[in-house]
Amino acid sequence: QVQLAESGGGQVQPGESLKLSCVVSGSSFSPNFYHWYRQAPEKEREFVARISPNGRANYIPAVQGRFIATRDNAKKTLYLQMNSLKSEDSGIYYCQGENSWGPGTQVTVSS
Repeated sequence: QVQLAESGGGQVQPGESLKLSCVVSGSSFSPNFYHWYRQAPEKEREFVARISPNGRANYIPAVQGRFIATRDNAKKTLYLQMNSLKSEDSGIYYCQGENSWGPGTQVTVSS
């Protein structure tokens, strides 16, 4: 059974950075695509980024140039480096892959 577990969320001020991690267990990991999503209060969950098995990442325009998705296949871990954070980046961030979701980690950007 594949399990994902996010960590690294917290509260920061606008313009600051956070790095999220997502550990994947019960998976072969390296051949798979994985995704990052987020959900702000009273809004639908939205796709943020996708990372391919070879590490190539795609992003929504709202985070392009500020967020960087990477992966460490040896550690079976995904990362989402979030820079120049804005208040509208606040929400619960989830990693997803192989039909499984992590429980999420809260990111709050507020002055």
